[in-house]
Amino acid sequence: MDERSYWIAFSVFPGIGPVRFKLLNEYFGSAKNAWEAKTKEWEQLNLPPRLLREFLHFRRTFSIPAYITKLREGHVSVLTLSDKKYPKLLKEISDAPFVLYVKSTRGSEKIDMERTIAVVGTRKASPYGITATEKIVTDLTLSGIVIVSGMAYGIDAAAHHAAISAGGKTIAVLGCGVDIIAPSVNADIYKKLTEEGYGAVISEMPLGLRPSKGLFPSRNRIISGLSRGVVVVEGASDSGALITARYAAEQGRDVFAVPGPITSSGSQASSLLLRQGAILTENADDVVSQLGIAKSGKPSHNTKRVEWQSKDEEKVGDALSRGPLHIDELVAATGLTINTISSTLTLLEVKGIVKDTGGKVYQLL
Repeated sequence: MDERSYWIAFSVFPGIGPVRFKLLNEYFGSAKNAWEAKTKEWEQLNLPPRLLREFLHFRRTFSIPAYITKLREGHVSVLTLSDKKYPKLLKEISDAPFVLYVKSTRGSEKIDMERTIAVVGTRKASPYGITATEKIVTDLTLSGIVIVSGMAYGIDAAAHHAAISAGGKTIAVLGCGVDIIAPSVNADIYKKLTEEGYGAVISEMPLGLRPSKGLFPSRNRIISGLSRGVVVVEGASDSGALITARYAAEQGRDVFAVPGPITSSGSQASSLLLRQGAILTENADDVVSQLGIAKSGKPSHNTKRVEWQSKDEEKVGDALSRGPLHIDELVAATGLTINTISSTLTLLEVKGIVKDTGGKVYQLL
């Protein structure tokens, strides 16, 4: 077996993370040497006794070839920290995962990992938070930005959906194995990323590992590590989005916060970040101008071509191509009457071109 196989084997054992793996690799000279070292050599490392016992048992019982076969059958790729294709931004952080598991559509358009922005927030998103997320993400996507998030309920899911609807690329970083759809309600996002070419699902966790609360902080450091900046849309004072923002600051990444209503507990995270110096963000331009990212003028994934059947449909479609809009905003943007807008939207919904995201806010599919 090659050196890469031993890196993968160590990634499956839960007691050895990036820092400890680096030390072992340096001490033994390679992952292969570490894996094959005699018990006496391991005993000289002064590891916690329980950890040493668990690792020696794991080494005796774990089949590397069987696990490699499982990866191949599940169409899961592996990137090690020494690979040229390993994301450059993520490699910059002090505790970069030594192995990344990636599940995506084979042969799909390459993801530009230099144009990545994370968008995160509460699982209990308000209609305001969803609308703000959809507008900002849609415009970022249309500027050629790749959206990174955690595929959780609420803001994360809205960010992925908006990027996909705008025809872009998006990356979901999981706090479990990439072969597990968590939460299951977001199976549609998972399928778009892994089977339809809209991005990728990434994790440092081995196959089969179920999600648990203790794994999410580690996941959050990868979300920020993969990104040039982190946008926090909505969250309470104890929101996990604040953990991602803290990691971003520690990693030298810009933190952006979308202001919210002062009457909403969901505005607490953004308000706290703004007081701490986060960049007030009302639109995509606030993000791309701060980071100095040139707009590509097109999304990172080809959008499907729509054949409009009338001038009214074309006007509504053109207005929605710039992001989700409330029906009243559509009236103002198109100059059409409310009755014409309503009937046109109904036809477009039947055709599967437009959807009502709630509260009479519409977006293109």
